[in-house]
Amino acid sequence: MVDITKIGAFVQNSPYPAWLATSKGDCVYANPALERLTGLNSEKIIEADWGSFLLNADRAAATASWQESLATGTPYRVRVRMRGIDGVATTVDLIAFGHGHDDRAELWLFVASHVGAATQQSPSLEVQLKATLNVIPAYTWYTLPSGALTFVNERNANYLGLPKDHPLRFGIDTGGEWDSHIPLLHPDDREESRRVWSTCLSTGTAGEFSFRVRSAEGKYRWFLSRAEPLRANDGALLFWIGVNLDIDDAKRAEDALRKSEKELRDVIDAIPTLAWCNRPDGPNEFLNKAWHEYTGLSPEASHGWGWQAAFHPGDLPPLMKRWQEWLISGEPGEIEARLRRHDGVYRWFLIRVQPFRNEAGNIVRWYGTSTDIEDRKRAEEALQLTSNDLQESKARLEEAQRITHVGYWERDLVTSRITWSDETYRIFGLQPQEHPVDLNTLRQKVHPEDWEVVSRALNDALAGGPRYNVEYRILRPTSELRTVHSEGDVKRDASGCPYQMFGTVQDITGRKRAEEDLQRTQFYLSEGQRLARMGSWAFNPSGFFEYWSPELFKIYGLDPQKGAPTLEEYLATLHPQDQESMAETIKTMLVDRCGCDAKKRIVRPDGELRYVRCVGIPVVEGEVLKGFLGTAMDVTEQELLTQELERQQAYLTEAQRLTHTGSWAWNVSDRKTVHVSEEWYRIFGFDPAVASTWEKRFERIHPDDRLHWKSTVERAIGEKADFDVIFRIVLPQGMVRWIHTVGHPVLTANGELVQFIGSSTDITELKSAEQEHDKLRQLEADLAHIDRVSTLGEMAASLAHEIKQPIAAAITSANSCIEWLSHDPPNVERARATAARIDRYGRRAAEIIDRIRSFYKKSHSERELVDVNEIINEMLALLQGEATRFSIEMHTELAAELPKIAADRIQLQQVFMNLMLNAIEAMSDSGGEVRVRSQLRDGQLLFSVSDTGPGLPAGNVDQIFSAFFTTKPQGSGMGLAISRTIVESHGGRLWATANDGRGTTFYFTVPTEMQS
Repeated sequence: MVDITKIGAFVQNSPYPAWLATSKGDCVYANPALERLTGLNSEKIIEADWGSFLLNADRAAATASWQESLATGTPYRVRVRMRGIDGVATTVDLIAFGHGHDDRAELWLFVASHVGAATQQSPSLEVQLKATLNVIPAYTWYTLPSGALTFVNERNANYLGLPKDHPLRFGIDTGGEWDSHIPLLHPDDREESRRVWSTCLSTGTAGEFSFRVRSAEGKYRWFLSRAEPLRANDGALLFWIGVNLDIDDAKRAEDALRKSEKELRDVIDAIPTLAWCNRPDGPNEFLNKAWHEYTGLSPEASHGWGWQAAFHPGDLPPLMKRWQEWLISGEPGEIEARLRRHDGVYRWFLIRVQPFRNEAGNIVRWYGTSTDIEDRKRAEEALQLTSNDLQESKARLEEAQRITHVGYWERDLVTSRITWSDETYRIFGLQPQEHPVDLNTLRQKVHPEDWEVVSRALNDALAGGPRYNVEYRILRPTSELRTVHSEGDVKRDASGCPYQMFGTVQDITGRKRAEEDLQRTQFYLSEGQRLARMGSWAFNPSGFFEYWSPELFKIYGLDPQKGAPTLEEYLATLHPQDQESMAETIKTMLVDRCGCDAKKRIVRPDGELRYVRCVGIPVVEGEVLKGFLGTAMDVTEQELLTQELERQQAYLTEAQRLTHTGSWAWNVSDRKTVHVSEEWYRIFGFDPAVASTWEKRFERIHPDDRLHWKSTVERAIGEKADFDVIFRIVLPQGMVRWIHTVGHPVLTANGELVQFIGSSTDITELKSAEQEHDKLRQLEADLAHIDRVSTLGEMAASLAHEIKQPIAAAITSANSCIEWLSHDPPNVERARATAARIDRYGRRAAEIIDRIRSFYKKSHSERELVDVNEIINEMLALLQGEATRFSIEMHTELAAELPKIAADRIQLQQVFMNLMLNAIEAMSDSGGEVRVRSQLRDGQLLFSVSDTGPGLPAGNVDQIFSAFFTTKPQGSGMGLAISRTIVESHGGRLWATANDGRGTTFYFTVPTEMQS
């Protein structure tokens, strides 16, 4: 918690709201002005987030601006609206300064000045600055826009040893210069500090610089000083505000580290070999004296990555690759490379690197040495030149290469030069030793599509992968395309680094072309046989197979390694029922020198049955029979398809017979049939043996239906569309049949109508069933009407009372009206009011009669959009008198905005009437309560009628819905049975359950899918 006594008297007594908050936004102090504005005491404010003092609309922008100040450390300034205790918003300029505290926690002082108080802003702001900077636990100060130091806070003044009455303690402008503070700094730091401060003043931007400041005791300490400009709303510069952070301890630690590193470098300098030190990420940090003397490079030129200039260009890429690998793995290593001496001579060096880690195991430096191995490398090269007969061997090799079209090549990985033998030049279409060759030259000679293969093979071999062995195409200068085969090995030094590749190249164009021709021919033959599932064979006159193609072995499932089968083995592969006939066919072929075309079944070794068609022809030279050539084709799929088609045709014929449906197809152009099924002939009574013309088919249609049928078909032809028509036909015996015909157009790719296909179904029995069903529905409707009439008869007394009551009231009101009119003068106002009551009572009686007529009306079932809640209210009104007569209360719980459904209003009235009246009659002796509910559940309308009567009868509850079952002495037993029939005809369900207490609840559902 902050010591509030450190806040100056001005902040405590300031008329502007001010508070201290942590970087998380939590308040730790508030002055009285903030308490007066918000109406909160200091305890409540300390528990709050300062953002809660602002209007909701301004919080996001204010918080975002503050987060930016937190991230950058810059002063905070924003215009916002603060919430007052009276609910009125006050627009303020909110200023905040953040600084570190003794416990290293960051605190921010916020001051909110009224925008309207512009005349008092400048002096009050300066006072606030002094108070703010004094309360911040750091060395703070501010200057005038000119840069002259005007104020230092108490901590800063005490450090400098300023007298208690010194003007800098009170912010008194003494007319000082912009650099008047420079004498307070260490002499070595004054020039750079003056330069940085001058830049800040000239550019108007913030600045930062490290310098030493003399204390009151005369000692110097290092400070990091930060200066920020404070500007008015119009951008005018008001003050420069600064803070000095004590970094003396960190500086002294850095100096100690530099001293330690210098001592280490002195030791490395004394090592009589090339030594160096690099940073953890790779760049050089130090090279010893021996390294600089050898290379002749200055420390500045070789620092960072400049040391690469001393290495041979051919060695630098592999060296950098290995260096990156060491940086990633963190492991020590070594590599050989050539290093240029100060006189330009390259010498071979062995480079060793070693990581240096701290206590946490992290690499903090890389140390390495470079050892001269030039003499060793020279000795290795001398060994390669010791053969005296090299030239003679080379000449012999060239001759051998010329004869065999094999050339020799050698690639120097150091110089990147490639050496070719004379034959290699000739293979590539060049004159021997015509010009030097390198990798780029080789790439120009290789076919563009093959270079990637060649390049990958070379790189794999150099990387230690497979031996270099590749075939590729080359382009000679004459544009001739040749194919070559090249293979080679890699030579490596002691460290495993490759330095040379050598190998041979052979022109294999002739061989490749011959192989390609043979492979092409074999491929065509094998692919043709594979696609056709056909194999070829040759049979000699002695009765032996001389040849079977690979595909033939696959067809028969035999092993090609065992060769062609004998005649006996071949016959054994056939189905037992086909063996004798095939043996006879072969005998005939040999005797009559004729061919064959036979279909047979074979049984493969795995037991699979296949159908094979065998075709053979004799080969005769003069009069001599040389043998037979032939093919064998697997026709299993075709055979099975044929069988399946025959089976499906049988199924279709039987299905048409069972469903009394015939299929047909006819041409649009001439109306001739192209297909008519057997069932169609049977339905229409035509003889299949006699062709039926379009005219005869039209005459078979019932005279009353011909026009309808013809117009339907002609319209379908004109619109190129489907048609669907029901009509009657008259058979020769006078029998009438109902036919349902559907047709579909057949169009060409160009959209031209060519045919119609379709089916005709005998629906005579269906039509008869529909007529019987209509009769049954009429009987059900009559029965329901009888039940409604019976119900109204039972309610005659209550209905008469309901009608009589408004009529009696109307009569009484009429007498009163006559009496008011008989006064002298007549009381017209009283008479008018009485007449209005007569009208209301008359309308009430008419409504009751209309409901009775609607319920009593006998009509056909008609469905319309109905509001079921409205039907419930109508039935409640109709039965209210009956319920009152038996002291029964009627209540509803109807869901609002139920969707309307397509239903028969009178039938639903009857269902609710039956259920409600049953509930009333169940409580006629004891009284009680009837409750009707409606709700939408799971896509259905759910209704219930509950009573508090004696409950359901014992036994099977569902029997109450059976016809003629009743528990009432005068009941017909038809009400619930009719109600269930009505509900089910609407796609719903009716059931009953016993209540937890007394009584019964009847439920029924109606689906909302019937909604229009």
